[in-house]
Amino acid sequence: MGIIKLDEIDRQILDLLIDNTRTAFTDIAKKLLISAGTVHVRVKKMEDAGIIKGSSLSLDYKKLGYTFIAYIGIFLEKTHQTKFVLQKLESMPFVTVAHITTGKFNIFCKVRAKSTDHAKEIIFAIDDIEGVNRTETMISLEESINDKKRLMHKIFNEL
Repeated sequence: MGIIKLDEIDRQILDLLIDNTRTAFTDIAKKLLISAGTVHVRVKKMEDAGIIKGSSLSLDYKKLGYTFIAYIGIFLEKTHQTKFVLQKLESMPFVTVAHITTGKFNIFCKVRAKSTDHAKEIIFAIDDIEGVNRTETMISLEESINDKKRLMHKIFNEL
């Protein structure tokens, strides 16, 4: 599928939604001096094209007690075990992101935990997955940048 063409109104709608996905269509319409129906039709068009895929909720994990972040590189015994290991990782709620990678690791994932003891339990559970040869863990001292909006603004401004 090719790149979808967006006009200036589409980009402005996306720009406002990037800043706050909960912005009401009527508020967007007022800001852009168009009808709420136009906003609805445009958003629906972008959803149907796959440009907009739902909306997301941003949580403050620290306030919920999940202050520990670790990145775990997973070495597999055999690469054909990748799908099986990913299925097992997906069943572990504390594994929030997993990537199949090139280079040093076969899989690289992000884990959120309540404490170092909790993280140890998660890491040991990952080590116990059939097909995992070993893991290498990096502890996040601080999440300094977590801003997808800047990239989205850049992409939509280039279109």
